[in-house]
Amino acid sequence: MGVRKDAAVANERGARARHRMSSSQPSEPDEELMRALYREHAGPLLAYVLRLVAGDRQRAEDVVQETLIRAWKNAGQLNRATGSVRPWLVTVARRIVIDGHRSRQARPQEVDPSPLEVIPAEDEIDKALWLMTLSDALDDLTPAHREVLVETYFKGRTVNEAAETLGIPSGTVRSRVFYALRSMKLALEERGVTA
Repeated sequence: MGVRKDAAVANERGARARHRMSSSQPSEPDEELMRALYREHAGPLLAYVLRLVAGDRQRAEDVVQETLIRAWKNAGQLNRATGSVRPWLVTVARRIVIDGHRSRQARPQEVDPSPLEVIPAEDEIDKALWLMTLSDALDDLTPAHREVLVETYFKGRTVNEAAETLGIPSGTVRSRVFYALRSMKLALEERGVTA
């Protein structure tokens, strides 16, 4: 008995929707038609589409909206249809979901850029500023101190190799490196660099 009553209610609603659609002009679908379609079909159509889109409510609402807009645009065809418009709406909604799925499959997968933001990148600006500061601090040293640091630290020579290149005793190279490093530390501290 409950099934017959539900069928009777559905037939009555379908008859009301057909009556509203047939009373509207086929060339100009009106707002009342859209309201009637929405009132009578949006809820069940949303429930159906939610199952098709795995519960994605936003996507389901978009599909229902697009379906109802297509129904509104095709009011002339729907006026000539016999029976309920719901099967037509369900078919259109299903096709919209399928088309959306196919278009997402055809496009390359979008990549989330957020992991790239956490990867530390070498900052060339910091490196350039460090080299400029270092060069400036070297200019504050005496020529004798600067040349022993260049030979030992920047060119990577041993004390004996630096002594041979500079033509001075190795003890003098050691002494100059010691005092040059002290002077360099002070010059860098004056520029805000602390070790």
